[in-house]
Amino acid sequence: MRFIALVFLVGALAIIAVECNSEGDALNAFKTNVADPNNVLQSWDPTLVNPCTWLHVTCNSQNSVVRVDLGDANLSGSLVPQLGMLNNLQYLQIQSNSISGAIPSELGNLTKLVSLGLENNKLSGLIPSSLGNLKSLRWMRLDSNKLSGEIPISVLKLVLWGNLQLMNVSDNKLAGTVRHTNKTGFAVTTIVQDFKA
Repeated sequence: MRFIALVFLVGALAIIAVECNSEGDALNAFKTNVADPNNVLQSWDPTLVNPCTWLHVTCNSQNSVVRVDLGDANLSGSLVPQLGMLNNLQYLQIQSNSISGAIPSELGNLTKLVSLGLENNKLSGLIPSSLGNLKSLRWMRLDSNKLSGEIPISVLKLVLWGNLQLMNVSDNKLAGTVRHTNKTGFAVTTIVQDFKA
């Protein structure tokens, strides 16, 4: 009977360890997908129980990642879908690097996100419509990339939720225009967009 209890306990601990490190695994997937010539991510050790001791990562009191600050870190490479697994993330700041490729649609899973800072990179492709799920978002900075297409209606509807204060999509290759009106009584959102498109 003790053997069965011991096996159950070991199994339960293994499951807890896997769940605790899933955020570390997600961040490590990003680390392995970028070039880091300045060793900014050197402290990101995937063998640790959680990433709360890593530089440029902030956790809450439950040891869950709430902030990733990697602005001006001289990183190149691409974003990874696993970033969408950071369920409690509130700030994703990867601005002013050389991140290229598409914005993963999985970032739309980050429903607690308050600030998305991906400006001044080399991102291309469409703005994912899944970003319209980010109803807590206050600041969306996607300017100075190579994004194309139109801003998805689902993303524009973030204005109606009243939390979005700034959406900067200037200096991209986007098409269409957004009208600056506020007849609904909702909070005012500043939308910065190129008029050359």
